[in-house]
Amino acid sequence: MQRARQIDILKELMRQLDEQVNIDAGVQYRNPVEAYTSPSIAQQEWQTLFKAHPQMIGLSGQLAGANTFFTVDDFGVPVLATRDAHGRFRAFVNACRHRGVRVANENRGQAARFTCPFHNWTYASDGELVGVPRAQDFGPLNRAEHGLVELPAQEAHGLLWVHPQPNGHLDVSSLLGSLEDEIAGWNFANLVYMGQSELRNRLNWKLANDTFGETYHFPRLHRNTLGKLFYGDALVYETFGRNHRFVWANKGIDALREQPEDEWSYEAGAGWLYYLFPNVQLSGGGHSASVIKIYPDGDNPGRSVTRVDHYYSQEMIDAASTASTLISPQEVYDPQARRGAAPTIEATMEIFDSTIEQEDYRMGETTQQAAESGVIDHLLFGRNEPALHHYHNTIRSALKLPPLEMV
Repeated sequence: MQRARQIDILKELMRQLDEQVNIDAGVQYRNPVEAYTSPSIAQQEWQTLFKAHPQMIGLSGQLAGANTFFTVDDFGVPVLATRDAHGRFRAFVNACRHRGVRVANENRGQAARFTCPFHNWTYASDGELVGVPRAQDFGPLNRAEHGLVELPAQEAHGLLWVHPQPNGHLDVSSLLGSLEDEIAGWNFANLVYMGQSELRNRLNWKLANDTFGETYHFPRLHRNTLGKLFYGDALVYETFGRNHRFVWANKGIDALREQPEDEWSYEAGAGWLYYLFPNVQLSGGGHSASVIKIYPDGDNPGRSVTRVDHYYSQEMIDAASTASTLISPQEVYDPQARRGAAPTIEATMEIFDSTIEQEDYRMGETTQQAAESGVIDHLLFGRNEPALHHYHNTIRSALKLPPLEMV
């Protein structure tokens, strides 16, 4: 992001805080609860937004070197993502060409070869079929035509993308649109992968996404956790086609007021999320990042799975490992404990995950129950919740559903 834009955002957040106003979209919307409960809408979403749409599956740090791999099983096609012997990012259907058995059964690792456990057909990290036991007994076989089925894959600006269909169209520049230069300006390509958390919850995948769509709840729901670190009721928001940028105020913004403008730190004064259509919330990009991938349950619109990938700069990892004083997850929200100390990487990961699941998603699960009761027919999105307006209208447009109704 350009420095001038960062300064403008910080100034706008300060203005909203000073004037005690929030962003104003100028309109309220009704969202029908069938968006969260309808099996037919859920089926449309599964086919249109997941099985037939490009997916952002992680950052480059997931594949830290040649012959590394990870597997994905969240959008209807089993995917084996690799970095081949030459360092190129590849993606394949995770299925042997003999009888369709999975060839990679671990979540991630390092391997130059993948061997089907059924009959031991073996494939290289570039998908080539390199071994067929007792080939003379099996019969004639053109190995060049029986490598793993390759999927369109692209690594761009530290982001890994794959299309679930072999003949699918994948163009990351088109997907990011006018947001591409900003994404390219961050440090996503150099961040180190530190682990993944899995959250399985009793709420629709769009309800899970909704929790990342406003700051209205920060000083209320999160008053004893994130509310001690961030200001709510202040937001700078901008759309980029189907994507958006969502920026709120870190309480460190107060200290910036005492500093010359040319010394202001965007990371010290703000927190931010990029929403990447249709299901990714991407936070950070400087010294850390979280990739929050939210998927529907293909069999139940009232359930979803969230995968949170955690990444940190080597500098931040080194600083945490050498800090003389480390603080626990419980102490992160205590200003006195934080003074002169650093949380462990594990603590920051735990805080992020537990806040989402124990606070945000717990609210979403009660909303799901209410939606499924049949008693209420819509939810409201306020003038201070433009990200929810945009998010739901882009989803509805992709499904060829009418836009949200204005109140």
